[in-house]
Amino acid sequence: MRTAQQILADSAVIAVVGASRDPFKAAHGVPLQMQQYGWRIIPVNPTVDELFGERAYRTLADIPHPVDLVDVFRPAADAVQVVRDAAAIGAPAVWLQLGIVSAEARRIAEGAGMDYVEDRCLIVERAAANLTRLP
Repeated sequence: MRTAQQILADSAVIAVVGASRDPFKAAHGVPLQMQQYGWRIIPVNPTVDELFGERAYRTLADIPHPVDLVDVFRPAADAVQVVRDAAAIGAPAVWLQLGIVSAEARRIAEGAGMDYVEDRCLIVERAAANLTRLP
């Protein structure tokens, strides 16, 4: 299993389940900051058409191209299904944001051979490793 920082270093396209249009929520600010450092952010939110200048999708299954990482901004109870959906699309890694923990989601991810991170923040890990995808 790769470390959180290795997952970020290896990922170019991040699908963000629960991405928010509310600029005061972490589910908006975190993906926006990752985008500003060069990651392609694909928002997954059934209530919006576009976020961060990218088309938003209702579900992970609706995304027409591969993603490197599925980032989850949903309650732990919802994370289980999100991890199942991530496995179904062949995502190599799933990341539950700070404060989200699920033993069942972890079991599903590990059973599917996916790298798994929980209760950690993308931007904190990005900053700690001084990672960027900008040239």
